[in-house]
Amino acid sequence: MNDQEFFCLHSDLCKTLANAKRQAILSALRDGEVSVSEIVERTGIPQPTVSQHLATMRTKGVVVARREGSRVLYRVSNPKIVQAFDLITEVMRETLESQTKTVEPWSGSSNENDG
Repeated sequence: MNDQEFFCLHSDLCKTLANAKRQAILSALRDGEVSVSEIVERTGIPQPTVSQHLATMRTKGVVVARREGSRVLYRVSNPKIVQAFDLITEVMRETLESQTKTVEPWSGSSNENDG
């Protein structure tokens, strides 16, 4: 596989995870196997929507499923996916915190030169 093919696969995985509902589902799965009904309960996302997103995530290799009786349990296929998600979350929080600190000194300063 050449670099271009690899980057296309990488981009495809990122696109799969670049959806707020899929991120909520990923968060619901972070601690282990969970049924669709438990994901619905944890996320508040309607069952048909959860099932649709799980099918996409399964096709892309993000989650795997296992049948247990009449239930299907889902889990994240590789714990590094959750680690990557957490790392991106940390970067976002640090960026937002930094932006807030940069903006705060300027808040309310527009009236300082008045009058």
